[in-house]
Order: sequence, then C-alpha cells, then structure tokens
Amino acid sequence: MRIERLVVATKNEDKLREIEAVLLGLGLVNELVAGLDWSDVEETEPTLEGNALLKARAVAGATGFPSLADDTGLEVDALDGAPGVRSARYAGDNASYADNVRFLLQELAGVAHRSARFRTVMALVIPNEEEIVAEGVVEGRIIDTPRGDSGFGYDPVFEVDGRTLAELSDGEKNAISHRARALRALAEKLRGR
Repeated sequence: MRIERLVVATKNEDKLREIEAVLLGLGLVNELVAGLDWSDVEETEPTLEGNALLKARAVAGATGFPSLADDTGLEVDALDGAPGVRSARYAGDNASYADNVRFLLQELAGVAHRSARFRTVMALVIPNEEEIVAEGVVEGRIIDTPRGDSGFGYDPVFEVDGRTLAELSDGEKNAISHRARALRALAEKLRGR
C-alpha cells in the first residue's frame, strides 16, 4: 500500500527531519504535506502507544489527511524504566534538551549499571480506515558526559557500540535508531495489507 499524501504529526523540527529522511527512503508516501497547522495535542496517555495514537488521531481529524505520529521514551534500567513516557518533560514541563540531560545525569550520579533503551511507537491513522501501530527499539547505555554535536534530546549521552547517537552522521543514526526501526516495522505492516 502506498499513501498518496501524509502529514507527520509533530511540531518538533528535529523529529520531523529524522522521520522525513527515513520515511521518504522507504517509498511508501508520494507526498509529505507541510505547512498545515493544528492545535497542540496534550500527551495525556500513560503509554507511548496511547500518546502516538492520540496525536495521529487528532491531526488526521484536524487536517483530513492520513497522519503519522510517534512517541518516544528513554527507558533506563537503573531508574525502573524512567523517564519513559515523560522523557520530553523529565526535568519539567518546559524543560530543554539540555535540562533533561542534566537531570538524567544527576539521577544516575554514582550508578554503575547504566543500560537503557530508546523505544519509539509509530501510529498511522488513515481517516475511515484501520489504525496501524509499530514499535522500534535500540539498546544502549547512558554515559557520564555528553559527547557529539549531532542529534537531539538524549542523543549525546546515549551510547551504542562505543559511540553516542550524537556522534553519528544522520545516515548512520537513521540506519540503527529506534525511530527508523519503528518506521521500517510500520512499512512492513503497510506492505502486508
């Protein structure tokens, strides 16, 4: 199945750039619709899947176009899975990327076991059709000191195979990232329809 026109339901430019790069490479969409506006969607669900569906449904309803939304969480084992669904707001509702990273490193001060994973849930809502949900995960660990100038969010402290996500090129990151894996899983589900 190929989607004629699709809206990516995010106002986060970093996330949008990443999703578009991977999505266009999968060849499932003829056109990504840009320049539309919709009301902010408050992420009130207790799960990544719930928030992704909430956003995709709201934007599909507001625009009339098929809508793709994601929700991503960083799950740190030593913090019992936190920050998880609250990753973007871990240091507070108006926290910056740097605020969240600082808070995470404070929470992990003195902790030796730092295994973690990024988990992304993608939700595709096509008006008057079924909803499709897919997940992608990448395993890694949290380092003590941020490294790298690329990426965003927790990328400078999330290490995979000796390098942080912020030390990877866009192409390298898109080959292994949680968001890319979720998009590829979604593509497989679409092709199976």
